[in-house]
Amino acid sequence: MGGSLAGLLAAHVLAGHAERVTVVERDRFPEGAKPRPGVPQGRHPHVLLQGGQRALESLLPGFLAELREAGAPRVGMPADMVLWQSGRWFRRVPASTHIYTGSRAQLEELVRRRVLADPVISVLEGTDAVGLLGDATRVRGVLVRDRSGDTRAKSRPLEADLVVDASGSGTKAPQWLAAIGAERPREETIDTGLAYASRVYRGANGALDGETRGYYAYPDPEQVHAGGALPLEDGSHLVIVSGLRGDEPPTGDDEFVTYAKKLPHPPLHRWLAEAEPLSPAFGHRRTANVRRRHDLPGRPAGFLATGDALCTFNPIYGQGMAVAAMSAVALRDALADRRRTPTTRRVQQALLAASRLAWDISAGADRKMPGAVGTAVDGRPGDQVAGWYLSRVQERAPGDPVVGRAFRAVLTLSAPVTALFAPAVARAVLFGPPAPTPTEPPAAPEEPVAPTG
Repeated sequence: MGGSLAGLLAAHVLAGHAERVTVVERDRFPEGAKPRPGVPQGRHPHVLLQGGQRALESLLPGFLAELREAGAPRVGMPADMVLWQSGRWFRRVPASTHIYTGSRAQLEELVRRRVLADPVISVLEGTDAVGLLGDATRVRGVLVRDRSGDTRAKSRPLEADLVVDASGSGTKAPQWLAAIGAERPREETIDTGLAYASRVYRGANGALDGETRGYYAYPDPEQVHAGGALPLEDGSHLVIVSGLRGDEPPTGDDEFVTYAKKLPHPPLHRWLAEAEPLSPAFGHRRTANVRRRHDLPGRPAGFLATGDALCTFNPIYGQGMAVAAMSAVALRDALADRRRTPTTRRVQQALLAASRLAWDISAGADRKMPGAVGTAVDGRPGDQVAGWYLSRVQERAPGDPVVGRAFRAVLTLSAPVTALFAPAVARAVLFGPPAPTPTEPPAAPEEPVAPTG
């Protein structure tokens, strides 16, 4: 259920184990790389983190070369960016990681083309999933209905040995499970009330500022406004501004630019004042972190959840596409494990584990924000100590290349959180003072330091 990244990549994996895989998608896929209604955040900034790059390349060999050939910008962190977090500008030392910042529509179209070339996979476009077949012990298919606009259209059964919910953050699977007598998943939520607006601009000569490819100012409890500009594949930049509940960014032309003054420094506002807008501003308000615990005992066999239907993150951290790909790798590996029978619960646990690091980052940051509400705001025992250590990491990451490298590796989902406790990192975090950082936005990357000796 669902033909976005999570659904397509799950279908690709399952095609190696099934006679037939059917993707049920409510939209009709566009010709080429265009936004579509079923991806409500599709017009907003998306980044493909390094963990997601590795996963996609593992699933679809050669994919990153295709992405580069299509023109998706590959941005080095922190060398190519002006970054601000927790009151500090990051030194622009040589990049230790890269992100792709092209449009969501472009990346999804490339994945769709690769996946749907498999004859095992078929698609029911313009079709709603409206319920589940089965009972409390096993899901045996879905009820589907054509989206013809005819309110009298009847649903029909689509039987299946396995149903995968990849229908996104608006999933109705919990209600459908309850309707067949199964237990609903327990939900864990953290909602800061963050809202954002995005708009496409083109700067003078199609550039941002000199040797800078992008800006980003991250929110924190002392500075709740955030925003930035990221390059797109056509040479334009997608600009985002965000605020919390009660101070949502506007979508009017002049008001959008004015709102950028709330960021901690004026470079983005100055650039916007001279750049050419290429689109209207679009707002987005659904940014809560939600995790649905389908992995707990007593759930029916034959049903899995993945992607945003399993775990939704505050989009400001850019994790969704990476986790969709990493979850597909987890599904592939769980099904291929010859040491264990891939029971529904065991595979669902693997899918949840694939999203755990992203959840810990997003939820851990958001539970500190003023006004955060939800069932998981209080956290777990030990979070206070972990929070103390991580706050020291954040203080040192902008100025210390060793700490910064480890910090970025974890944030881009390419290294486990234990990377922050490596000996050289721990020494700097526990015993060293924060290294000096630029007092103004650094206009250019630093030159690489030649090795000594």
